Amino acid sequence: MIGLERRPAPSRFWLIAAPLFALAVTLAFGWGLFHVLGKDPVAGLKLFLVAPLETPHRRAEVGLRMTPLLLCALGLAICYRANVWNIGAEGQLVAGGLCAGVVALQAGPATPAGFFVLVLAAGAAGGAAWGGITAWLKVSFQASEILVSLMLTYIAQLLLLWAVHGPLKDPAGYNFPYSPGFEAAAILPLLWPPHRLTIGWVLALGLALSVWVLLARSRAGLKLEVVGASAPAARYAGFPVATTTWLVLGLGGALAGLAGAIEVAGPIQQLTPSLSPGYGYAAIVVAWFGRLHPVGCVVAAGAMAMIYIGGELAQSRLGLPLSITLVFQGVLLLALLGFDTLVRFRLRPVARRRVQAAAWPEGSAIQPGRTPVGEGGEVGWRP
Repeated sequence: MIGLERRPAPSRFWLIAAPLFALAVTLAFGWGLFHVLGKDPVAGLKLFLVAPLETPHRRAEVGLRMTPLLLCALGLAICYRANVWNIGAEGQLVAGGLCAGVVALQAGPATPAGFFVLVLAAGAAGGAAWGGITAWLKVSFQASEILVSLMLTYIAQLLLLWAVHGPLKDPAGYNFPYSPGFEAAAILPLLWPPHRLTIGWVLALGLALSVWVLLARSRAGLKLEVVGASAPAARYAGFPVATTTWLVLGLGGALAGLAGAIEVAGPIQQLTPSLSPGYGYAAIVVAWFGRLHPVGCVVAAGAMAMIYIGGELAQSRLGLPLSITLVFQGVLLLALLGFDTLVRFRLRPVARRRVQAAAWPEGSAIQPGRTPVGEGGEVGWRP
């Protein structure tokens, strides 16, 4: 038998190797999946590993998809390091996008350039406020942040649907549930014309560096790590656990809300019934694949963006459903969680334990390893 034995300290080897092994398992699964579906596995995997980087247009699209994934993953990494399990980055992204859209719609033809800064600020504020609801319920009523943040996601999506079907609906939009298009002042400048990649990509990379400084080179980062390691120890050291909860959920929500604002003011340029194909959920995989480290999140966000582009290419070239992207994401997460077990535990052979006869009282009516025999009502024991 094989059992798990807790390591005295986390394994440095498995800490680095687990994402690589998880990626290898995902690719092996993809190979088998394409084979079962009757597609060429080599051609199928090439769509995910090579094709997204073949042309300037696709590279720009990878950067475009990478931006919201990275921002949401950075916010989740901050929360998870503090042992606060925020699952609602998708809802915070939608809330931020909705707030950003409301501000963007205030711009007119005469609005000066640079108005998009207010749009981004509104998105960050909206996401922070949405994350603050989770923080308030957790601190005040000890509500589970997992359930609260997840349920708030559905509320945010319903609010968006109400807005685009109601007060923000374009009166000249032929009854389609879309807001009017944004004016030029509310739209993010392009980073690589004529491709759709905006300056939001540079902003996301800059924020990744800022988060690294916060976590590794600041007193706030130290408090966050202590609270995440042990809340009772943090209280004993005088670190306010409740304040840290407010801080991490506010920062996580602000980063996710900023991602929503960048999507609204970048490639979409109006409010629609759906602002995200699931970036907030995919960011959970990105955060863990990046080992909750800002630099790792940058690499993982790029890889996940390639999966998104590869899924679209598989749909157009191989006739596969777009949901194959979700399949790859799910397999990657499950494999990563499985290999992560080896970070804190090691495999050890476990021998079957045998009950010793000596442990039983000599006069006991039941003794293991011996068979009762008897004649004339007398009972004895035979080995």
